[in-house]
Amino acid sequence: MKQLLILFFLFSFLCYGQNPPNKELTYNEFLGYVKKYHPMVKSSLLEISTAQANLMTARGGFDPKIEVDFEQKKFKDNNYYSILNSSFKIPTWYGIELKAGFDNNDGIYLNPENTVPNQGLTSLGISIPLGQGLFINQRMADIRKAKLQINLSKSEQKLQAIAVLYNASVAYFNWKKNYNEVKLYETYAKNAQVRFNGVKALIREGDKPAIDSVEAGIIVKNRLLSLEDSQLKLNKSKLELSNFLWLENNIPLELADDLFPEENLSKTIQETLKINDLLIIDSNLETNPKINALQNKLEILKVDKKLKANLLLPKVDVGYSYLSQPSYFDNYKFEDYKVGLNFYFPLFLRKERGNLKIAKFKIQDAQLELDLEKIQLKNKINAQQIEIQSLLKQNKIITDLVKDYNTMLSSEERLFSFGESSIFLINSRENTLVSGQLAEINIENRYFNSNAELFKIMANTE
Repeated sequence: MKQLLILFFLFSFLCYGQNPPNKELTYNEFLGYVKKYHPMVKSSLLEISTAQANLMTARGGFDPKIEVDFEQKKFKDNNYYSILNSSFKIPTWYGIELKAGFDNNDGIYLNPENTVPNQGLTSLGISIPLGQGLFINQRMADIRKAKLQINLSKSEQKLQAIAVLYNASVAYFNWKKNYNEVKLYETYAKNAQVRFNGVKALIREGDKPAIDSVEAGIIVKNRLLSLEDSQLKLNKSKLELSNFLWLENNIPLELADDLFPEENLSKTIQETLKINDLLIIDSNLETNPKINALQNKLEILKVDKKLKANLLLPKVDVGYSYLSQPSYFDNYKFEDYKVGLNFYFPLFLRKERGNLKIAKFKIQDAQLELDLEKIQLKNKINAQQIEIQSLLKQNKIITDLVKDYNTMLSSEERLFSFGESSIFLINSRENTLVSGQLAEINIENRYFNSNAELFKIMANTE
């Protein structure tokens, strides 16, 4: 009987990680759900749609326009005047405007300058800015900035999606960490209970003092307490992870109880995040969406600067219109025309020069921010690569330590079977092993988060 109890005790240590649940939710599959269905990822696409709508609005400044102005006054059966001015205008890119018009006016009190032939008067002309507005004007600037804003919105959309994926990854890693801790404590709680039952049997046989049952009982209670706390953390992490699980039509999902995290995540995480090549070769920072966003902001400021510099020029607008009665367009008379000249120029230009200086200062500030961000990104990438390599080394060391702690525990149990050890020493060895395995789980979790941090810095969603 005694030998059977000792044999039962020696083989009571259960291997960590046995009896897995039925379904594995891989990290790659989880990120696929987040990318496709998460509301924040979808809403980031609206930024691009908004920028495209702004571009359409800016292009509206070049839409052809029809204008009709009609006034008529009658009093005591007298037609004082009837004035019809209509025009069709076509704005062009370089500030040049094409214009066609038709005027038909009559009345006994008509202003002489509005007098036209009985059939009306048609006109076909052109207006050209020779100073301000020839090479850049507000309409041209709006178009250029709207196009740049689309690129800016694409970069910001990527950054927002990356932020969601990073937070989702941290939640997944936290779930995996707590899941592993629960499985660890479940294993040792079972071991402690088996050992407790074995000690009580040995006490009944008279082979062990009764105090050993108290020592073994304390171990059981400590293991159950740790298990309960780890289960609480696991339940909270599952709820946190559920925040990132959605289906079509914004239907939220809850994490099923039979799901468990990817077991071999350490072997697949870099391939899933597409950062495995980054540990060998330097990445091109010019493709980083944060750098692209700052570059587009800088280009928008440069467009503003060109527009403000253009305001230093005098405003000189000249116009020419060929005039004719409707039936005379087949017989050109170039002596019938209307010309105009508009000139405007402030003497001191203090407002314009001040605005131009402010625009230059904004460009300098944006350029400094861009240069600083490039240096910071490069250093962050290097630091993250160093951290990943260090955590790999630490993980190897702690894995070897856990093997050694396991060997020491097995030796202590063997000595106990020969009566040369005690429950206290076995408990001490087991506590050291548990601490080592918890440290192994923590280092693995740090390794996962470090890879996710590199993914966030590189911001590569492809």
